[in-house]
Amino acid sequence: RPEAWKNGEPGQVPPTGDWVSGFNDPAMSSLIDEALTNNPDLKATLARVEAARANAAATYGRSLPSIGAGGSASWNSTVVESGGSTFRNEAPSFRLNGSASWEPDLWGRISAGIAAAEADLAASEADFAAARLSLAARTAIAWIQLNDAVRQEALAEATLDARENTLTLTERRFRSGLVDALDVRLARSALASSEAALVSRRQQTGQAKRAIEILLGRYPSAEIDASERQMVLPAISGAGDPTSLLARRPDIAAAEARIVAAGFRVDQARLALRPSLSLTATLSSTDDDLSNLIDPAYLAGQLVSSLTAPIYNGGALKANIEAAEAQAQLTGASYVSAVLSAWKEVEDTLAADDFLLQQVDALVDAYEEAVAAEALAQRQYQNGLATIFNLIDAQTRR
Repeated sequence: RPEAWKNGEPGQVPPTGDWVSGFNDPAMSSLIDEALTNNPDLKATLARVEAARANAAATYGRSLPSIGAGGSASWNSTVVESGGSTFRNEAPSFRLNGSASWEPDLWGRISAGIAAAEADLAASEADFAAARLSLAARTAIAWIQLNDAVRQEALAEATLDARENTLTLTERRFRSGLVDALDVRLARSALASSEAALVSRRQQTGQAKRAIEILLGRYPSAEIDASERQMVLPAISGAGDPTSLLARRPDIAAAEARIVAAGFRVDQARLALRPSLSLTATLSSTDDDLSNLIDPAYLAGQLVSSLTAPIYNGGALKANIEAAEAQAQLTGASYVSAVLSAWKEVEDTLAADDFLLQQVDALVDAYEEAVAAEALAQRQYQNGLATIFNLIDAQTRR
């Protein structure tokens, strides 16, 4: 485990977690809040948390004594003859039934099952936290991509305007006999290509709008508006260290919880080989002996205990142990993979931040030179000193 990032500066403080405010974009913040409230996939993840919580409660409830009760009532009718007369004697009859059972946790097998269910719940809660973080990030990315698509569309419109101006100029020069038909054909081809590019950009803008609307839980109508101001990405600061990253990432916490759950399930499978004790009691009383239900001696006499141990079950219990151990190994390997992926993401991002800055500086220089080259090509073409190829190439570069 490295002590510092290979592509980062040593001694960086860990991030605060409020990464959204770093963009200083109220619209982005509002959209993220909307996504966290309405996204259906996030609601599904929350439902899985509730299911895991209910399963943990049910697992604990099964470890407690189970008590049941029932009753029945009937109407008894008898015929009595007395003094030459016949009478019908009717009387109600009641019966109460009760049962209780409990399996003491002699070896800790039941406790291991409870601990495994609680670890599953912790993993589900961490999954939900990871889903919230992922959704917020995907919403921010979608918002940035939408703004980029809108500006690419505007660039395509500007390119189309430049191509139209070039065609107008070329046709005027053709009528004056300064250029031949080839220049006109090339100018028209360039204009048509720009029209096709603009249509493609408009399609991409619509797709970007629908992509973010789906994240927000809206109907994908492509009606959301992009920001009017230029998006400025903040510099990366406070990456922390590789060790602290593992404590902050919820997906790592989920993987750790699953390792814990897998370990308890291995214990549970092994302890299933040991004998189990079961205590049961069944009570039944009629209206004639209801007093038995409060007689300690009678109640104690109805208690039955049984001690059972597995002798032969076709190797099922041993197979359960092997399956649990294999699942534990799988969970451990998945944890290592998640950790390595987390570290790779940070290293890639820290390296990309530096490379992108260098790329931006180079592109700024290229743009400034392309603007100057286009202006020069425009003047030279008007004066007959450059061909249509030079002008179109310069416009394309710009």
